[in-house]
Amino acid sequence: MKKFIALALAFCMTFSLVACGGKTETNNAGTSAGSDSTTQSLAVCIASEPDTIDPALNSAVDGATMVAHLFQGLAKWAQDENGNLTIAADAAEELVEGVVNEDGTVTYTYTLRDGLKWSDGQPVTAGDFEFAWKRAASVELSADYGYMFEIIDGYADVWETDDEGNIVNPDAELNVKALDDKTLEVTLANTASYWNELLAFPAYYPVREDVVANEAWATDPSTYVCNGPYTITGWTHNSVITMEKNPEYVDADEITMPRIDFYLSDDNNNMLTNFKNGEWLLIDDVPTNEIATLKTEYPDEFVVAGQIGTYYVCWNINEELLPATSTLTGAEKEAAEAEIRNAFALLYDRNYIVNEIAQGGQVPASSFVAMGMTNPDGSQFYETAGHSDDYVGYYDVSEEAYESNYASAIETLKKYYTYDEATGTFTDIPTLSYLYNTSDAHQAIGEYIQSAMSGVGANVNLENQEWNTFLNTRKSGDYSIARNGWLADYNDPISFIDMWTTNSGNNDVQFGKGAHADVAVYNLDLTAQGYDIKVENGTWADTYDVLISTIKGCTDTDVRYELMHIAEDMLMETGCIVPLYFYTDLYMLDDSVEGFYSNPLGYKYFMYTTIAE
Repeated sequence: MKKFIALALAFCMTFSLVACGGKTETNNAGTSAGSDSTTQSLAVCIASEPDTIDPALNSAVDGATMVAHLFQGLAKWAQDENGNLTIAADAAEELVEGVVNEDGTVTYTYTLRDGLKWSDGQPVTAGDFEFAWKRAASVELSADYGYMFEIIDGYADVWETDDEGNIVNPDAELNVKALDDKTLEVTLANTASYWNELLAFPAYYPVREDVVANEAWATDPSTYVCNGPYTITGWTHNSVITMEKNPEYVDADEITMPRIDFYLSDDNNNMLTNFKNGEWLLIDDVPTNEIATLKTEYPDEFVVAGQIGTYYVCWNINEELLPATSTLTGAEKEAAEAEIRNAFALLYDRNYIVNEIAQGGQVPASSFVAMGMTNPDGSQFYETAGHSDDYVGYYDVSEEAYESNYASAIETLKKYYTYDEATGTFTDIPTLSYLYNTSDAHQAIGEYIQSAMSGVGANVNLENQEWNTFLNTRKSGDYSIARNGWLADYNDPISFIDMWTTNSGNNDVQFGKGAHADVAVYNLDLTAQGYDIKVENGTWADTYDVLISTIKGCTDTDVRYELMHIAEDMLMETGCIVPLYFYTDLYMLDDSVEGFYSNPLGYKYFMYTTIAE
């Protein structure tokens, strides 16, 4: 059993393991309209309408929270007897040790527990896991998180392409197979310390082949077949998803909350109103202009918890940044645009953002891999990022450095744009757009970025979209600059850096896609790390993709972490990823709710809650 141990080192606060009590009067606030008043239910709001709650296709934290209540994987996030978070066996009888084979691959053999059933009463089999994993990793599905299966032997063959991008081995499969209905065998390409945590990740949950044959299966309660603590019994789109305890769930006796109503909203003022009047007992967002008051008026119910994640701005790498008069092409153009993006990154006052806008104890960030990820010696990964002896990370984010950062940005931008000394602004920066999803906090940060850039002459138009549309617009690369954020998927820095490979569905920057696919300006030399890999003027696929593959195949821990620092160097050199701050998790939890907990990946767990009377 692996513990997620890196977290408390990053934040002087709890993991948001909350068990509150104290109300002595009868509290029916958790009983939703239309439900039996004698049956306790919990009304919460964690986000607006989810983009998808298909375990293989979801890539959002809100969707993952819902999926975690609906499915049971081989492993799960749980609390031990001391309230510490652990990765524990779930559908599997135990989390076994792997057997190292002569070729370096590692084979795990899992036995499923007795009594596992789907919500329609059919038995859950090892074949369901085999099907689900192969589906999630398939070229046909092209799931955002398909690359999370890269550690399994056979994945490279599944995705191998020729020079024209055609799949070479259409019949290739992951090396996972059901030996019988209760026995699942999976062979990894090599050892991976985070394997058990992958087993608890939603993309690794089972789905049944006949169910998902209906492409719309995950949009309607009547077709949503699952195997976890709850089933969906109602879904009024853009309003509420109702989940009720699944009588077929193998551990149904341990589930204490009979019903959960997940209300759907991206209006945090509406969320707060419903929390204050007792209608919703947890809300996962609050208006930023209310934070100071909430800290005072709700000291026990306003929660600031640790998370391992980074709030950042991302640039579309295919966005044209040079003025129309520029004659730069090829490698010179690419280097210039990277320098421009990195210069703009110095214009943002991260201390102002966290202190005046976010106001939730966030920490200004100067690297992408978040606070909380550790090196093999226990030191923080972010503290060893970058190459300066004067500050941590890739630029100095101290309050004292802001003026010099600003001046440096101006001098860099003067190399490429026309500067008006009288106004202190540039006159030929192309018009840009800043994309963000509905939230007053995201809007406030967008307005600050717009102001900071307009201060030097850049015209930035703000574009707001609701959550589902926003996700797909950003994914398609239909933007200049976009608000972004990433929480760790498991306890390893690779979960921040493998998402930027060419074929990753989470590669919103468009590295290696579109026009960038043919840009051959990147260098990779791993000879000092003992590899026969040296590429000069290669494409993103030739270099970054190769580097990530090398990291995932590396079994020397020290070398592996050195390679991950090289990968983050490559990302930050492009200027496309601009960290603003390391996340904290802000939410409101009514003090009548007992048994709630969350993990530092942002998932919240309600299945073991009760409401004190």
